[in-house]
Parts: sequence; structure tokens; C-alpha cells
Amino acid sequence: MPSTPAGPEPVTPDAPGAVAHPLLTQSWLDTTFLHWEVDPGLVAPLLPPGTAPDTRNGVTYVGLIAFRMHRLGWFRLPGIPYLGTFPETNVRLYSVDAHGRRGVVFRSLDAARLASVLMARIGFGLPYLWSRMSIRRDGSTIAYASSRRWPGPRGAHSRIAVRVGGPVDEPTELDHFLTARWGLHSTLFGRSLYLPNAHPRWPLYRAELLECTEDLVAAAGLPAPAAEPVSVLYSPGVTVRFAGPLRGPRPAVG
Repeated sequence: MPSTPAGPEPVTPDAPGAVAHPLLTQSWLDTTFLHWEVDPGLVAPLLPPGTAPDTRNGVTYVGLIAFRMHRLGWFRLPGIPYLGTFPETNVRLYSVDAHGRRGVVFRSLDAARLASVLMARIGFGLPYLWSRMSIRRDGSTIAYASSRRWPGPRGAHSRIAVRVGGPVDEPTELDHFLTARWGLHSTLFGRSLYLPNAHPRWPLYRAELLECTEDLVAAAGLPAPAAEPVSVLYSPGVTVRFAGPLRGPRPAVG
């Protein structure tokens, strides 16, 4: 495990600073978070060099996150309405690096726009995959479906349906730990990267899981969930700004 002389940064529901000069802008809408506990020892080999599993009470988590990407864009330019708007479902882990920066590590990101998949794979080294996807809403019920096309394993899929409940007026420590993540750890051309982000506090709602049939978690190299998720949350979404990649400690970006 990498050393963290000052310890991990605190988990905060609000971003530690604004991103004044964004590299990327986007909105994450109609977001459903499913999480399961997982042994940190199983997660550690799957993380980028220089990072370790971020744990809470001795366990870490794998998340299956389904949402609608809306108007992905560059710099301060308006987001792209078609190519930048698509369903996405990702499998993510929770990480901390030697500078104490908490983040997420994506094991897979299924998306419905091939052009965006290629851009993210080439430009950022992220494991985006092209999939056939849909999001449908009927009153308080929202359903997500995906079936992988390329590069594989072809046919890896997920079907998720939740019934959205009332707002979470007082989020728990676990709610914040799983959702308040202000950067991602990745590797590009053999070098570890950290991309900070900022967005408003997540508006969270409790949700009832109606269906979860998937093999994306196993396809991402993790044990298939054998029980119900320990956390099911929904959010109508947030607008996000990503700063450029960092290799040192987090600077003041506000």
C-alpha cells in the first residue's frame, strides 16, 4: 500500500474547490448507485500503481453506476447535444493515493456512443466500451439496460430497475463515502494520473431495487455479487467540471 503521510483527505459532501478552467464539462443525470462490499485484498491488484483501496471500517466497495451522460463538452464550449449525450453504466472501485487524494478507479464504462468511447480510450486511457443501451422512465420507476458490442466480452450486460423514493434529508457517512468523490485515478501510457472534478452536492434519494441482472462486475475482474447491494441510491443528477490531469498533490483549483 502506498504511504499516505498526512492520511487520506477527509470525505466531504461538497467539492474542495471550484474548477475555474475546465478541461471537460458534462452532466450526470438520472443516476442510480448500487454498491456491494468487497475485500480490499481482492481490489488492490486491480488499481493503478501508487494507489490503494479506500476502505471504511475495514472494507471497500464495488459500485455499479447507471446514468445518462448529458452534453459532454471540452473547455468552456457548449456540450455536444448528440455525440455527447448517451446512456452509460460503469463499474468502479474506490481508491486513495500517496498524497491522500481519494478517488474512483473505473474497471469498465459501457457507453452508447462509439465516437465518445474511442475518444476516452485514446485520450485518457479509460476502459470505455461500446454498448447497446437504453434508459426508460415510467413514473417513479426507472430502468437501464446495456449489452456490450465492442471490444468485449461481447454480450456482457446489465438490466437494472429501481423505484425512486423520498429524498435523503440527512445522508449517512456511507452515503457520502460512496458518492462524494472528487477525482479519478487512471493510467495513461504507463503513467498514473489523477483527474480532479467539482460539482454541486449530490441530491440523493432512497431507491428500491426492483431488478438487477448483470455480469458487468464479473467481466471487470471482480467476484460477481452474491447478495443484495448494501446501498441503493438515486439522484436526478449534477453538472460536472473536470480539471486537467495531475501527477502531484492536489493544487488549489478554486
